[in-house]
Amino acid sequence: MKTKGDQSTARAMNRRLILNLLRQDGPRSRADIASVTGLSPAAVTFVVGDLVEEGVLIEGKSVAGAQGRRPIPVSVNYGGGLALGFKLMVGSVECVVTDLETNPLASLRLPLPSHEAEVIADRLAGAAPELIRLADRPAARLMGVGISMPGVIDNRRAICIRSHRYDWNNVPLGEIVARRIGVPVWLEDDTNAYAIAQQLFGLGRHHRNMAVLAIGAGISCAQVFEGGLYRGAHGAAGKFGHVTYEDNGRLCECGKRGCLMAYFAEPALLRTWRTRSGAGPQAGHADMVAALAAGESAAIAVAGEAGTGIGRHLAALVNITDPEVIVFGGEAVALGEAFLGPLRQALAANTFRTPPNILPDWEDNSWARGAAALVTQKLFDFETTAGNAEPYGLMASTA
Repeated sequence: MKTKGDQSTARAMNRRLILNLLRQDGPRSRADIASVTGLSPAAVTFVVGDLVEEGVLIEGKSVAGAQGRRPIPVSVNYGGGLALGFKLMVGSVECVVTDLETNPLASLRLPLPSHEAEVIADRLAGAAPELIRLADRPAARLMGVGISMPGVIDNRRAICIRSHRYDWNNVPLGEIVARRIGVPVWLEDDTNAYAIAQQLFGLGRHHRNMAVLAIGAGISCAQVFEGGLYRGAHGAAGKFGHVTYEDNGRLCECGKRGCLMAYFAEPALLRTWRTRSGAGPQAGHADMVAALAAGESAAIAVAGEAGTGIGRHLAALVNITDPEVIVFGGEAVALGEAFLGPLRQALAANTFRTPPNILPDWEDNSWARGAAALVTQKLFDFETTAGNAEPYGLMASTA
C-alpha cells in the first residue's frame, strides 16, 4: 500500500514524508522511496539531495550483483546529531544524551536542591557539557534540549501552565533553560514525551493509534490518534489518574478526593502494601517487587487490586478511543503478571470488543529518552515549533 504524496506537496511535507518512511522502514533507494510515497523520481531526487547535503541523510555503498550494480540506499544519519533529555521528578532529574534515534549514549541522575525554576535551569545547564563530554561524539551537533515533567504544559511556548508536584503556575521553563544553553528547548508533559518516544522508535513505531499508559508517581494515559499526539484543548489530555475511583475517597495531590492515582499510583500502592504486610516505613519499590517474587499474599493482593481497578477504568477509555495497542510503562511494569493478569481480565470483561494487546516497556532510561525524543521529533515533523525564541536552524556545535 502506497503512502499518499503528490507533486504539489510542499517541500517541507515531502521532506517529512521521506524522512518518516526511512524512520519506519530503514534504508531505501531513491527509486523505492518514489514507489512507496507516490512522489515523482525528480521530486525524490531533489529532496534527498538537499537532505544529504544538510547531513540529515547519508548514502550507503552501491553493491554489485548478478544484474549489475544495485541502487544506492539512503538512510537517516542518526549519529550526526545529539539530543539532551531531562526528566524532572520530585527530588531529582534523570539526564540523558542520545543520538537522533534516541539511543542513550550517556546518562546521569542528579538531585534537585529546590523546585525554583532558576535553580533547576542552572542544574540542567550545568549537566549539559558533562553529558556531551560523556557522549564522546565530537563531530555530532547538539540539536536541542527536551525537558519532560508532570503537569499541564503549553508545548508551543514551552511553558508549564500548572504542576501540582512543583507548585508551578505559568513558568516559562523552556525559555529560561534556552537562555543558558543556547539551543532550542522543548517542554512537554512527561507521559506525552514518553508517548512520542514510543511512537518514533519504540513499541508504537508501527501503530498510528495507540494508548500509552504510565504508572509511577502518578497515573497517565496519553493518546496517539492517526500518528499524532492528542493534547486536548488546554494541554491537559491524558490525566487518567484523576478519574474518580471512589466518591469522596482519599485525598489526591490535585486537591480533590477519590482520584484513581490516590489508590493505585506507586506511592499509594506502597503505603497499602506496607500496612497490610507489616513492612516497615522504609520498605520501597524493590522490596515490594521482591515480595511478589516470593509469593507474599499481601503483595499479590495489592497488585491484583490495582490491576483490576485501573483495568476497569481503562476499559472505558478503550471503548471510546479504540487503540490498536496499549503501551505500558513506568515503575508498575516491575509488578509483572500479578498486576498485568488482573488488568487484562478487567479489560476483557469491560470492553465492547476484544481488548488491544498490552505491550510492557522494559527498556532502561525510557522516561529521559522520551524527553530527548522531543528534540528528535523536530527532525521528522516540520510542523512542530521550538520552545524558545531561537530559530530551529541555529545549532550549537559540540566541539
